[in-house]
Amino acid sequence: MSRILIVEDEALIRAELRRALSRAGYEVVEASDVNEATRAGLRDFDLILSDLRLPGLDGDALLDRAGAVPVILMTAHGSVPSAVDAMKRGAVDYLTKPFDPDELVLIVGRALAARAGAEADAAADEASAAASDGALDGMIGASPAMARLRKTIAKLAASDGRVLITGESGTGKELAARALHRQSGRRDGPFVPVNCAAIPEGLIESELFGHTRGAFTGAVASAEGLVYAANGGVLFLDEVGELPAQAQARLLRLVQEQEIRRIGSSKTVRVDVRLIAATHRDLRAMVDAGDFREDLFFRLRVLELQLPPLRERGDDVLELADAFLARLADDLRRGPLSLTAAAREALRRHAWPGNIRELENAVERAVTLHEGGPIDAPALDLRTEPRAAAIAAPGAKDSSLEGYFRDFVLRHQDELSETEIAKRLGISRKSLWERRQRLGIPRAKRGRKS
Repeated sequence: MSRILIVEDEALIRAELRRALSRAGYEVVEASDVNEATRAGLRDFDLILSDLRLPGLDGDALLDRAGAVPVILMTAHGSVPSAVDAMKRGAVDYLTKPFDPDELVLIVGRALAARAGAEADAAADEASAAASDGALDGMIGASPAMARLRKTIAKLAASDGRVLITGESGTGKELAARALHRQSGRRDGPFVPVNCAAIPEGLIESELFGHTRGAFTGAVASAEGLVYAANGGVLFLDEVGELPAQAQARLLRLVQEQEIRRIGSSKTVRVDVRLIAATHRDLRAMVDAGDFREDLFFRLRVLELQLPPLRERGDDVLELADAFLARLADDLRRGPLSLTAAAREALRRHAWPGNIRELENAVERAVTLHEGGPIDAPALDLRTEPRAAAIAAPGAKDSSLEGYFRDFVLRHQDELSETEIAKRLGISRKSLWERRQRLGIPRAKRGRKS
């Protein structure tokens, strides 16, 4: 969740800003002047929204103090020239009073997206100077499966073709997409990630392809859209199988013609975008069921990258766990954290149905409850059966993993909520629901939290 600092001396305006941004899902902190804002820790925020005219120092004084944190200034109509001058000095945008809440959220979202793109570019520069062994920033592990993955990514990066990344939930598909981008000829262009499952169906087309002002209720300003934001770089569509039919048709036109038409406009706009899509679903089966366009499926799958599940990566699980421990120790300002031999053996033996996301959740849970000394196996709270017990007849790997899932859900659904079950498995509630449907596991009828 992005953190936003509001700097405004009028309490009523602060309250209105807080309501609008909180409804949009942001964490909001308030300050009444520049000094109070500075004490709040300017560089701990993702964005600062400040009035230009404040008691004492004006809001533009924050530009030098905020470092890389983007600053949006608010101003009355008569002070627009001052706001424009402030933008020349580093402000990312300005908002005139009185403001429309929808316009506010739009401007804030655009500024945060721009910052995310800049951070991705900085990461790309770092990655280009990586060690000569070909290690990719963030892609941890020395197993044969990871060695093959790195080799495949290097080959795909040399092309500009479309890539479909497949793999189970929690295997790191966005991380692989970013690695592919960093090694490609488009590394200096933007990397724009979009989670298709996280955007409401009624907004997905507007978010992707943009809209003109007045194109629909609430369109108080024109928006270029995320596809255009990726111009010259990469558009990463995570969970592409969740796109509704109409959005699939628009995406097909982008793939075929490299052009878009914003909602409410009769004009087409040319774009130069490399498309990388990802899914944990079987798109071929969705095509057969009529839920995904066959022509789009084949155009997305020009090149394919299959990510290995964590259970096939051997001792990478230990390397990943150590990396998570180091990061959490740094984030929580704790001393070095370590795992006992029993905890490390438990990590090796676990089946990891939720893959890397489940591992990260287990380590974070253990660190949060940690009271000192090395972290032991019980603190990891690995409730499913160990991997060794999953060995079945040749070719039965998938069914044994599904057996773990089925057993865990049935054993715990009377005592845990759906949210808690999903968290223990390291998957989303949506993935939990989908697996229930696919495996025919009924939900408990009573005595269960929601």
